[in-house]
Amino acid sequence: MINVAIVDDQALVRAGFRMIVESQPDMVVIGEAADGEQAIALVRRERPQVTLMDIRMPRLDGIAATRQIADMTRVVILTTFELDEYVFDALAAGASAFLLKAAPPEELVKAIRVVAAGDALLAPSVTRRLIEEFARRPEPARRKPKQLESLTERELEVLGEVARGYTNLEIAQRLHVSETTVKTHVAHLLDKLELRDRVQAVILAYEAGLTAP
Repeated sequence: MINVAIVDDQALVRAGFRMIVESQPDMVVIGEAADGEQAIALVRRERPQVTLMDIRMPRLDGIAATRQIADMTRVVILTTFELDEYVFDALAAGASAFLLKAAPPEELVKAIRVVAAGDALLAPSVTRRLIEEFARRPEPARRKPKQLESLTERELEVLGEVARGYTNLEIAQRLHVSETTVKTHVAHLLDKLELRDRVQAVILAYEAGLTAP
């Protein structure tokens, strides 16, 4: 059973998400919160596997809350706008997925299952947003973790493809290998770099200068 917390300052929105989540036989809502401070308290108390998090809320916003709970729960950021100016900050704070509130219910359900399984859901449009954000920023201080030296040539190549927003299937086609092989490479590079998921891999690849916008 996947335990889910719902964080949004609008009661009707929370009710809608609760209906979607609890319509699934393998999911249960363990609590709701109306702002970031309540969210932190809820996650510390209940330890949900997945937290659906709104960005713009009173008292403490979703980004600040995500920074404090990302090591305790997988966060799915929910927003009204696809090109929300906070996309990069939310993902950098530790979110594992980014979803529009207007997305079909089945997409929300899929996102919950994907992040609960330990992966990340990063739509191509969101990846492009990340790239645009890096392109606009001043030249960053390159951060090359020592672990990068432990990656094989193929793993570095796969990391570059991940950073460009390609799915495992697309990477497999581009590199002429099986999708299973790509999944193995991704798992190995995440483990070596001590990263939680491919969202963090995208951010690290740009910060380290492995991929340019």
